[in-house]
Amino acid sequence: MKVFLTEFHYKKKFTFSEKIGAGLLYIILALPSLVYFCIVKVRNFLYNKNILKTYQPHTYTISVGNLTTGGTGKTPITAEIANYFSKKGDYPAILSRGYGGELQNKEVNVVSDGRNINFSAKEAGDEPVWLAKHCPKTAVLTCASRVKAAKFAKNKLHCTKLILDDGYQHRKIGRDLNILVVDSEKQFSNGFVLPLGALREPLLEIKRADRIIVTNKNFNDKKAKTFSRYLRKKYNIPTFVCSMLPDRIYDIKTGTAIEENQPVIAFSAIGQPEQFYKYLRHYDVMATKDFPDHHIYTKEDIEDLRQLIKKYDAKYMITTEKDAVKLREIADKDNEIFCLKLKPVLDLKGILDE
Repeated sequence: MKVFLTEFHYKKKFTFSEKIGAGLLYIILALPSLVYFCIVKVRNFLYNKNILKTYQPHTYTISVGNLTTGGTGKTPITAEIANYFSKKGDYPAILSRGYGGELQNKEVNVVSDGRNINFSAKEAGDEPVWLAKHCPKTAVLTCASRVKAAKFAKNKLHCTKLILDDGYQHRKIGRDLNILVVDSEKQFSNGFVLPLGALREPLLEIKRADRIIVTNKNFNDKKAKTFSRYLRKKYNIPTFVCSMLPDRIYDIKTGTAIEENQPVIAFSAIGQPEQFYKYLRHYDVMATKDFPDHHIYTKEDIEDLRQLIKKYDAKYMITTEKDAVKLREIADKDNEIFCLKLKPVLDLKGILDE
């Protein structure tokens, strides 16, 4: 159902038979979408009028988030921001909700204090552990209450910067810089809020952003630059392009790289898998397999993937780095599962210091 709705939200053209089904779906989803729209508008109005109170951490706080469901590249951008600050001598903390983990999030979980990683991806969730591995001098905390996590980071760990991962809609905590991340291909889906569209909030809420980052997941950034200029002109908000470039593909256990033009299968458990598969254009992708977002892999899943390799006579199986943090714990062979490393290229100085 989730995959079907995602296709419905982002599809540009429908065949005649699809138009009939899409029309019925519009009728079915219109009322719940209107109810959701009203709830969001009232909530934002209450925050704008300071009727609902916002906690101010009194520590420099940045939020990185998006308006739509699914992946836009905000987590790698969050990591780049954290590493930017740590290289300047700060001790940043990333505050995450911890989706997909087994830990109880009523209290603060210190996934990493910037030195040691204390939980597995199964326990803490794939994204917090991925952030902990890629931000070695940054604290990573998960908690259902971002306010509680912010107080812990400030008072217990003495962090000097706070970064809210996926925090655009989390208005209970104040921020000094509100960064909105937009996918250059998916953009704002069909323009409707959930469940009729993929928007978490009405499009006009873009105005709350201090910076907009347009992520480009294609090899040509012309479209991303054009869309970036359009957003800057329309909303008068500083807008930047972040290109997600393929870096290398390596064994998740040994780090050994593989050559191009190999027959492979590809799999993932992310919000927009089709974007990941496009990065593998220099490989002969024999088959793909999608798992639900934040899926916790089992040994049975790996065995199914092995059978897929045999079926298509492929040589390797390739996944994302976010998936790799979960698979390292259960993969029992070297030279079996490989992952794609992406390198975000963006003007952090301009975004953070402009």
